[in-house]
Amino acid sequence: MAIAPFTGSAFSRRTFLAATAAGAGGLALTACTTSGSSNPNPPPFDKNAITSAEAARPHTGRTVDYTLNPQGADIDLGGITVRTLAYGDSVPGPLIRANVGDELAITVNNGLDHQTSVHWHGIALRNDMDGAMPASPNIESGQNFTYRFSVPHSGTYWAHPHVGLDTDYGLYLPIVVDDPREPVDYDAEWIVVLDDWTDGVGTSPQQILSDLQSGNGMGSMGGSGMGNMPGMGGMNHGSAETTLPATSGGPNSVESSALLGGDAGDVSYPYYLINGRIASAPTTFSAAPGQRVRIRIINAGADTAFRVALADHVMSVTHTDGFPVVPTEVDALLLGMGERYDVIVTVKDGVFPLVAAAEGKNAQARTLLRTGSGAAPDASFLPRELAGRVGTVESFTAAESVVLPRSDGTGVDLVADLGGDMMSYQWTINGRNYDQTEPLTVKEGDRARLTFTNMTMMWHPMHLHGHTFQVVKGDGGVGPRKDTVIVRPMESVAVDLIADNPGDWMLHCHNGYHQESGMMTRLGYIV
Repeated sequence: MAIAPFTGSAFSRRTFLAATAAGAGGLALTACTTSGSSNPNPPPFDKNAITSAEAARPHTGRTVDYTLNPQGADIDLGGITVRTLAYGDSVPGPLIRANVGDELAITVNNGLDHQTSVHWHGIALRNDMDGAMPASPNIESGQNFTYRFSVPHSGTYWAHPHVGLDTDYGLYLPIVVDDPREPVDYDAEWIVVLDDWTDGVGTSPQQILSDLQSGNGMGSMGGSGMGNMPGMGGMNHGSAETTLPATSGGPNSVESSALLGGDAGDVSYPYYLINGRIASAPTTFSAAPGQRVRIRIINAGADTAFRVALADHVMSVTHTDGFPVVPTEVDALLLGMGERYDVIVTVKDGVFPLVAAAEGKNAQARTLLRTGSGAAPDASFLPRELAGRVGTVESFTAAESVVLPRSDGTGVDLVADLGGDMMSYQWTINGRNYDQTEPLTVKEGDRARLTFTNMTMMWHPMHLHGHTFQVVKGDGGVGPRKDTVIVRPMESVAVDLIADNPGDWMLHCHNGYHQESGMMTRLGYIV
């Protein structure tokens, strides 16, 4: 499917910000704190509808209690100890696990010196427990709050703050919702959480944003002349043999990525982590040869897409963002920030690194699978699978059981045009940053087609709170059910959703720096 060429301002290769210790000084933050702000005129909706929607969810009558303690903590990343923000004394935070229909009761004791919240990423929960303003209030320093909500769908999820740049610290944790009715066709489970890391070893997130907003390396990133870009034109890159991009800037530099459509990101990090450990000091997962292992992969990074592969193994992808897909074999997977994939692997005998290459950044994180004797390759080893069949959103089709009902032609159209200007490092949706946003609106029961059109030269992982959507493939076919989707430069991605969860919901880029600089709006239910 043809895509109209970009005819706006010219783009020139910019020098990307390196988050190194050399720049760790503290300039004043100049960003508008978009994630803590709200439009003064939110659309009206029936708040009783939130209670009704909660009552309609499955309920087991079982309550699962957890306590989270966001606080300053000393964390060992693998021979490197950093002072950071964490849930207790570990990164990631503790696993939260429940069954479909259980009520989660999670008490958050805020030990930070500023407001916090916990957003339950990907869970279609009640609006007033979402953990994002204005739907639910932030928790003041020294105060506590208990989030209570039922979990309606099984899957792999995660949690993180929705306040300022706290998403680029150690405040994140995995969530697994099980369905006891689901046939268990695997022998072991491995949770893999990916992250990019700078706090305590490089430039602070606040300094990074300040430097980006000061114009420290730039090219024009807005424009017009997009023409018509229906569906997912040009996204046929998920099935071909793909090579790792060569970089010219040395270790941890930021260059380009064909999979991401150009520039790989804004920030080069000192370290990339899997389960809180650097590549030279990985964790180890043990299994027996021949076992079927379910790997739940979560990208908790702030600015980094990861290309993930398990050496000498093929992965069968079974779920995207919690929802089942037609099982599809890949050699590697591309995950943008906020995305999750579940895969099944029949493991061989030996020691095998699972490598998460920081896409376009000439660095990697890793962890080890051990099923027998032998030594692991060194930390710089890159499995050949990384250059094989890379699974992207276009590679997958939703399982028939989770395909949304076909439209009867009476749906509503929603538009999210993604824009921005690298010079000022301000990012917009429909020409407005969050402080001036005009929310997208739906009525309960609407079927909506939401079209993201990326008018910038950067890729954006777009996330909708409180809902899942059906990705529309470039040929109009059924894509996977997701809540976060990569939109490449100069491309358009269409998704369908059912407006079945009343409230006031965030829609934003899951690049923490883009979000904080304005690329966020709301989906509001109106009466």
